[in-house]
Order: sequence, then C-alpha cells, then structure tokens
Amino acid sequence: MKVTVVGAGAVGASCAEYIAIKNFASEVIILDIKEGFAEGKAMDLMQTASLNGFDTKITGSTNDYSKTADSDICVITSGIPRKPGMTREELIGINAGIVKMVSTSLIEHSPNTIIIVVSNPMDTMTYLVHKATGLPKNRIIGMGGALDSARFKYRLAEALGAPISDVDGMVIGGHSDKGMVPLTRLATRNSVPVSEFISEERLEQVLQDTKVGGATLTGLLGTSAWYAPGAAVSSMVQAIACDTKKIFPCSTLLEGEYGLHDLCIGVPVILGKNGIESIVEINLSTSEKAHMQESAIGVSATNKLLTL
Repeated sequence: MKVTVVGAGAVGASCAEYIAIKNFASEVIILDIKEGFAEGKAMDLMQTASLNGFDTKITGSTNDYSKTADSDICVITSGIPRKPGMTREELIGINAGIVKMVSTSLIEHSPNTIIIVVSNPMDTMTYLVHKATGLPKNRIIGMGGALDSARFKYRLAEALGAPISDVDGMVIGGHSDKGMVPLTRLATRNSVPVSEFISEERLEQVLQDTKVGGATLTGLLGTSAWYAPGAAVSSMVQAIACDTKKIFPCSTLLEGEYGLHDLCIGVPVILGKNGIESIVEINLSTSEKAHMQESAIGVSATNKLLTL
C-alpha cells in the first residue's frame, strides 16, 4: 500500500505521521514545492520509527511527481492555510490553481489512485478535482466531515463530562462555519440520546462551538489546526487501505442524493477499498433538511467562483 501526501506543512506532516504510526501502509511519499522541505520532514519522521514501532517507509521529494507513481491513495493538503479572521472561502483564488495542478499531476502518474482532498475551501476544491480529472465519483473524497464530527464529539464529551469513547455524533453539510449541520438530534452517549443528559440550551451551545471549531483554533494558533485534520485523514486512509467499510461523513459528489445535484458536500458514506463504496441517506428532520439546503446554497455560490 503506497500513500502520497502532497504538502509537507503541518497538516501534511501530521497526515504522514499518523498513517506511518498506524503501520498499515508500506510506503508514504511526502511531496512539497519547497526545496528540501519534504525530504527533511521525511527524515525527521523516519528517525521516530524505532521509537514509535512502525515499519512504514517515508520518503520526501521536492516536486518530483514521478516519485508518487502507482500510489493507491493520494492526499492533497497543499495550498495556503487560514489566518485569523479569514474564511475558508477567501482561499479559493490561490488554492484552486494549486489543487488543479496537483490533482492532474497525481493522476498522470497514478491513474487508478483514490484522492482525498483537504485543501480549503474543501467542498469546492473537491468539486474542482472532479472537474479537473474526470475520475469516478467514488475515487474523490473531501475530508471535512470527518474532522468536523471529531470536533463535535469533543464538544459533546466536554458538555456531558463524559469520556469521548462514550460519545457518538455526526456533522454533515459544508465544511464552513456557516455551512456545518451538526446532527444534535442523533447524537448519543453510549446509545442514549444526549438530550437525556444535557439541556437544549447547552446542546445549542455545543452546536455553535462545533461550527466555529476551525476558526477558534485559527484564532488561538495564528494558522489552521493540524493534529485533528491529520488524524481525520489517517482514519479515512486506513478505512480505504484496510477495506473496513466504516462510515464517515465526507464531501462527495451528489447526483440526486439528499435532493442535491452537481456539488460536493458532506454526507455519510461507507469507505472501503474502492473509496466511497456507497452514500448513506439518513432521514433528516424538516429543520435539518432546511439547514442542509442552506449549506448547499453556500457551497454552490463558492463553486461559481471557480474558473474551470
């Protein structure tokens, strides 16, 4: 199993580290445009192998896509990160050109690969990869929902005063502060609805804190977060590599599912060896449907800013 991560910044390096530590991939390639940067990150990570007990080979390369040849899974993290006060949508001008070039270069050397998109604005970048490569929809996946759901579960556990292993919950919709749709109605603590434990007001606060989870971290860190995005990607890569058939909310191209067409947005999917094995359509409440439609309108508006 060969995995390529494009972008050796904090998010890309975290992706590579978590994938290697889980020890399911034989090889991880890190690619970056900055001279020597990916090579340095790879060397540093390889020097942790004996300490962390993994045998995955990590190799860095400066912009040489031939090194990525025959990758089973490729992760695109490249692009500029958010700064405080910046929306994900404001990144579109610069990141669209980068993602388009990266995705077509990857496909040239790995025509059968599955692509996971992390670059922001993530739903629109996922849509761009579809348009730029023409790959089947099952082989292009946006990461956002997996990360947003992890942040949702963190906030739920915090509100409940419960171990996070007790908590389950999901966020669908667009990967943006206004577009996320945390499904508080379906969130549970060990199969019991969380509404049995906390007030409606506290649950609403959890919802709002989840939606601004990325912006909160950007304000604290001065840039985008990296540990949780890296962990989210590694979990998705593992599900595909090991054919686990796990459900993740991911950005995928919808063609009528959830009543939406011709856009990528976060919905639950089953991940396995073919990438997206199937889209899971859950029954949404009237309110959830309305929020999902609002989110789709926002994503579509951002898509219109693309030059395809």
